[in-house]
Amino acid sequence: MTNPSPSQEPVRVTFLGASRTVTGSKYLIEHKKSSFLIDAGLFQGGKELRLRNWAKFPVDVSQIGAVVLTHAHIDHTGYLPRLVNQGFRGPIYCTKATADLTRILLLDSAHLQEEEARYADRAGSSKHHPALPLYTTADAQRALELLTVIPRGAPTELLPGVRVKPVLAGHILGATSLGIEVGGRRLCFSGDIGRYGVPILPDPEGLEMGDLLVMESTYADRDHPHTDPEEELLRVVQDSLHRHGPVIFPAFALGRTQTILYCLAKLEREGRLEPLPVFVDSPMAADSSDVYRNNPSDFDAEMLDRIGERHNPLRTLRTKFCRTVEESKAINDVTGPRIIISASGMVTGGRILHHLRRWLPNPNATVVFVGFQGEGTRGAIIQSRAEDVKIFGEYVPIRAHIETLSSLSAHAGRSELLRWAKSGTGAPSRVKVVHGEPKQTELLAATLREELGWNASPAEHLETIEV
Repeated sequence: MTNPSPSQEPVRVTFLGASRTVTGSKYLIEHKKSSFLIDAGLFQGGKELRLRNWAKFPVDVSQIGAVVLTHAHIDHTGYLPRLVNQGFRGPIYCTKATADLTRILLLDSAHLQEEEARYADRAGSSKHHPALPLYTTADAQRALELLTVIPRGAPTELLPGVRVKPVLAGHILGATSLGIEVGGRRLCFSGDIGRYGVPILPDPEGLEMGDLLVMESTYADRDHPHTDPEEELLRVVQDSLHRHGPVIFPAFALGRTQTILYCLAKLEREGRLEPLPVFVDSPMAADSSDVYRNNPSDFDAEMLDRIGERHNPLRTLRTKFCRTVEESKAINDVTGPRIIISASGMVTGGRILHHLRRWLPNPNATVVFVGFQGEGTRGAIIQSRAEDVKIFGEYVPIRAHIETLSSLSAHAGRSELLRWAKSGTGAPSRVKVVHGEPKQTELLAATLREELGWNASPAEHLETIEV
């Protein structure tokens, strides 16, 4: 792309989230009288981060023309109902699978916001009377009405003079990286970059680089082990069998749950693992698995082969999806070796809290982490093998076996991030590093400078740059 002349009005990019943290992805793009957002994510984690969700939006949201989503995870979509509540009425562009999954996640998020407000009322811990949710189910419904599906691999006009081309990012079903043309500039957004050679999803695709690259850095400080995730999973499950306790996976309902099920089902089909009771204790995970089955165009060749052989690749012989509270409670009556997969992945809420409160004190139980654990989350505390962790207001001792299978992570490791950067066409004039803790953003920026010669630096919260 030809560089714009100095007389052209600049394109402004403001980093409203995911700057020196892994949550709250939001990037505001402004050119002349047009403005749009890349992602509209919710801040999660410690109180300081969560309070940002309540802050006044820095611009009049009614003047924002559109939102483009990279993928459906709440840290990229969970602010949408809040945005609508404040007056946003434009289209929300995304792939079909992202739209299907966002419908599930936003309604669940709104339900949780309302539940938290009711709890604050009962506890008298809110300065509002009655306590106010961040947003309501009605706000989420209005946001969902604005979802507009666009194709992957082809350019779409978002606004007059603004075009976007989404390409495969791996990570989860429907996830994309974005190449955007606006005001004579080319802006690239990596979104969350997935792994190479993993089950279910095709490899991430590179972008045609231009004036700016905004790149994630979640695992910029480490590589995932070069081990077979199925072998690791088999080792952990078999090691637990002689203890006759449960193997508990705190897993994101979207993405990690389906990968675990895929690997378990494959191990069973190959006769390497005896059929065990597998409880997927998450209505959202059950609904998300349905979405996976309904979007085969996002699968890799191996997944399509399994479907062609009339296998259900996301279900073991003894899988039970627990949608109701009664079905969830009934898991407590089961004895012997069994597998429980339950959300949330960072143990910030959901049914997993009940399972962990019961089983963390028991040395016969095994707790397995397969996804990133943000700083300050219960998941990070348990993963660190601390003495105890606070659940439902009480300190629960940690005596269960704790395992981490980073080979099942949905995020690219250090070498894979570099592989993705090199897979693009050309070199960006400038790089801003996002979606990582401070150490990770600094490391990736330094690596891009030293190994690729790119002009890279971490983005700061509320920083505005001109391109």
